[in-house]
Amino acid sequence: MNQHTNPDREARNILIANDRGGYTIPTEGLYPYQWNWDSAIAALGFAEFDIDRAWVEIETLFSGQWDDGMVPHILFHKQDEGYFPGPDVWGCNGPIPSSGIIQPPIAATMARKIWEKDPEAGEVRMRSLFPALLAWHRWIMTWRLDDHGAVCTTHPWEAGRDNAPDWDNTMVRMDASDVGEYQRRDTKHVNSDDRPTKYDYDRYIKLVQIGRNVHWDQRKLLDDNPFRVADPTMSFTTLRAARDLLIVSEALGLPADGLTEDIAKLEAGAQSLWNDELGSFDSRDAHTGEWSGSVSNASYLCWYAGVDSKGMLQRARSVLETVPYPFPSYDPSMPGFDPRRYWRGPSWAIMNMLAGFGLDEMGYKKEAELLRSKTADLISTFGFAEYFDPMTGSPAGGKAFTWTAAVWLHWAGRN
Repeated sequence: MNQHTNPDREARNILIANDRGGYTIPTEGLYPYQWNWDSAIAALGFAEFDIDRAWVEIETLFSGQWDDGMVPHILFHKQDEGYFPGPDVWGCNGPIPSSGIIQPPIAATMARKIWEKDPEAGEVRMRSLFPALLAWHRWIMTWRLDDHGAVCTTHPWEAGRDNAPDWDNTMVRMDASDVGEYQRRDTKHVNSDDRPTKYDYDRYIKLVQIGRNVHWDQRKLLDDNPFRVADPTMSFTTLRAARDLLIVSEALGLPADGLTEDIAKLEAGAQSLWNDELGSFDSRDAHTGEWSGSVSNASYLCWYAGVDSKGMLQRARSVLETVPYPFPSYDPSMPGFDPRRYWRGPSWAIMNMLAGFGLDEMGYKKEAELLRSKTADLISTFGFAEYFDPMTGSPAGGKAFTWTAAVWLHWAGRN
């Protein structure tokens, strides 16, 4: 068994090696740019040994914020021919070449955590960032809510869970026959069996083309985009961000009108994602109202959002007892579970940490500690992979991965 004898040092070295001067790439080769939620987690890792660098990470992310408040899911700081789809495919006009979609808005929560490590030293940085964080929140409230107040993803990449089974029902209705020829790069860096299929990828690119055709006009995309799915990831992370923004605004005396009302609306939206038949929080097609029927690791983010659930707690306890390396990204008892294919089964340290935060904060200390210790065993035994087989722990995807290292430093590696 490959034991990582000094994971603290190894994790710090991974963050330093993946630092590109102001922003961090997820891993060499596979992901050569700044990704939105990866970056927020990287900042949390840096805060354990270089708090100034942590603030810089988030500040650099928000340097790519669009005039309307949107913060893109990728910032293309430097051209890299090894990545597809690059800025030329997206056709965006932000201050930095970027994609045209977002990712789960965890930056506000991570900024609060970094600020609370040293409130006095971080106050100026927090005050400066706050209006940008609030503007992004308001953009999401304007363009991403469904009729129930749940937050929608408008591209599988937007929720960060690219090929999750949550999207299957919606994807199957999409026609991507005219997407044209393109050259993927991801499968040249890692095993193609661990990545999304060509069927999935055709639809990812089709959605990019639809957005580009209307110059990323959100009002037009409300009508033109066939992919609009109310999702636990987006709903729970947006609700948590709103709660943290309110706490920061009250502590620093910053204006944040409407946040209390937003929180109430988002709480109702989050509760609307409870699928009684499934006994889990689930995704729902916003166009058709059809449930995905998917118990995912995003379903366990309810506590992170401050939403308690006896049903999810029962599930969590069962999974913690029966799955060697929880939480799997798709429930192993469900059809189509694949322990190595990206978001169709593998365990992700970042999702475990977010769920662990929530369990701990809502008083489920035993479950939180079990999840932390199992994640610690996974990383210290199998290394800093992008994701892992939840049954065997076998590492998959990219290696020397930034957010896995950050999760170790901030959460998993702490006894």
